[in-house]
Formats: sequence, C-alpha cells, structure tokens
Amino acid sequence: MKIILLYGGQSPEHEVSLLSAFSILQAIYYNYYEVELVYIQKDGTFKKGPVIHEAPKDIEFLSLKNEKTVPPTSLEKENVIVFPCLHGPNGEDGTIQGFLETLNLPYVGCGVLASACGMDKIITKTLLQQAGIPQLPFVSVVQGMWKENPRLIFEQCEGSLIYPMFVKPANMGSSVGISKVENREELQVALGKAFAYDQRVIVEQGIEAREIEVGLLGNEDVRTTLPGEIVKDVAFYDYNAKYLDNKIQMSIPADIEPEIQGKAQMYAKQAYQVIAGSGLARCDFFLTASGELFLNELNTMPGFTEFSMYPALWEERGIKYKDLIEELIQLGLNRFNKKQEKIKTLKED
Repeated sequence: MKIILLYGGQSPEHEVSLLSAFSILQAIYYNYYEVELVYIQKDGTFKKGPVIHEAPKDIEFLSLKNEKTVPPTSLEKENVIVFPCLHGPNGEDGTIQGFLETLNLPYVGCGVLASACGMDKIITKTLLQQAGIPQLPFVSVVQGMWKENPRLIFEQCEGSLIYPMFVKPANMGSSVGISKVENREELQVALGKAFAYDQRVIVEQGIEAREIEVGLLGNEDVRTTLPGEIVKDVAFYDYNAKYLDNKIQMSIPADIEPEIQGKAQMYAKQAYQVIAGSGLARCDFFLTASGELFLNELNTMPGFTEFSMYPALWEERGIKYKDLIEELIQLGLNRFNKKQEKIKTLKED
C-alpha cells in the first residue's frame, strides 16, 4: 500500500511540518508501505516527489528541489492513504481535509468539522463552554471592530480580564503570533501582531499555572494517555523555544494527584467527542496551584517531531512511535471504509 505524505503548506508553521514529516519518514514500516512525498510549497503549489522505500537521510531531501510542480488533483486514488502532516491554517483547519474528502481519498487524522473547530480557538472555547468544560475567561476581537473603535476593545478586555493577558490569533498554533501583555500599551502592540496572522483574535486571562497535556487516539472508541507536563523555567515558551532550540522539558506522566489525572482525561475525551474528533488529538490544560483545571485548546494535528509531547505520551503507554503511526493509518482507513459503506447503503435505499 502507498502512503502519500502531505507536508509543508502555506502556514507560518511550514517549518514545523517539515520537522514532523522527516520524523515520520524515519519510523514508517517500509516492509509494508511505500511512500510518495507531496510537498506543498509556501506559495501553495504542489510538488510530487519520488516513491521511496526507505527513510531519507537528510531533511533537505524533503524540499524536492529537482521535482516539477503538479496540480493538486494529481494525487493517486487507488490503494493509497494520505498522511496530512500539516500544521496551522490551510492544513490543520479543515481545508485540506475537505479537499481530500472531495477526492474521496482516505486520510489520517480528524475530519473537516473537528479540524475546523479545533483550529479556531474562539469556536473551541464557545463549544466547550456549552458542554460545561472549564475555560479561562476570554474576549474575542474582530479586526474590523478593532479598527473602528479600539477604545471599546480596551474597555471590553480590561472590564472582563486583569493583566497579565495573553493575546492569540484565533487560527494559529505553535505559539505563532502569541504575546503576553502587562498593560494597555503592550495590549495594543500585541493585537496588531496577532492581526497580522488572523482577522479574529482572542484575548485570554493569564494565570500562574502548570501546563498539562493529554493525548487522544481513536474514532468511536477513544483512548487517552495519562497527563504529561511541560516543565517550564520561564513564564512563556515562544515558537523558537518549542521547535528550534529544543528547550522544552517534559514530565511523563505528570506529577499530579490521581483525581486530577482522571479529571483531565475525562474532560479531554469529552472535548474530543464534542468536536467530533477522530484519529488523534492532543488536549492542553492549565492546572493552578489550588487544583483548578482549565482546558486551553485541542490540537487535531499535534507536532510529530522527535521531541514532541504527543508521541512521547503514547510511548509511556507502551505504544512506540512506529506503532503509533501504523495505528493512525488503520484508524484513517477504518473511518473511510465505514463512510463508503454508508454511501453504498444510501444508494441501495
């Protein structure tokens, strides 16, 4: 069977995608699969690479410099599964998933709805509030409103929240465009920075808390890992610290009370089901010193680099990196086959 590894993309998280893709290529069971590389360049054009039967030695191989561009619809349609190793907008937000659904191709990971909901922080928080899952206070800001009446936005933020606050683009990940602010002047600068990435921004209450993460795996039957923890020596890790400098330290499982472990797993599973998750996701929480747990966000295509939290969480549960990739492939195929059965039944009726 052929795996089409789809990576790169137009997102600011383009480089993270390359790192994840290279790590995945080192772990595929090549005795069962051949792999075709499809690289989405930063300008949105597609390059189709050679079919490979062993892991590339150098990440530069993934740039496919000597390959020609191809139309997106040139993806093969028989005996393949697509592994969309894409992070951020135009990859993790339902757009590429919708494209693959249109081509009627099986693929790894969440579907259109879950991907779109999980990517949008404002939508995620609104849905999870309705489900009764604890959230930090937040204010959503639309760029048009900000341009028309910035004073009103300041009043809304300062009337609902206290400093420090975190300002985040609604549809972005990997700490891209995020700022911690301590006063109105910094808030103004941070909003301008966030609007460079998205027309919708979320301003969230900042708190002193530990960062707890839970891995999710499955379609109808959902499994969760024990919570892991990002052990911080600074208040906020930016993009470089997370992905380029490898400064993140992880504690797996997290040193927390069993009751809190269970609560985190319960909320993570509930959130996954609320957004109609399938395949995989990572659920991130804040845990305060008093034991309060707040769900921060859901990542429907978490990082897959060699030092990423998601595969490390499953490694602790006894699922090795290679076997995790294989399970994700099978989950994608199972979801696709069930969909085809439903279509067949509807046609017969």
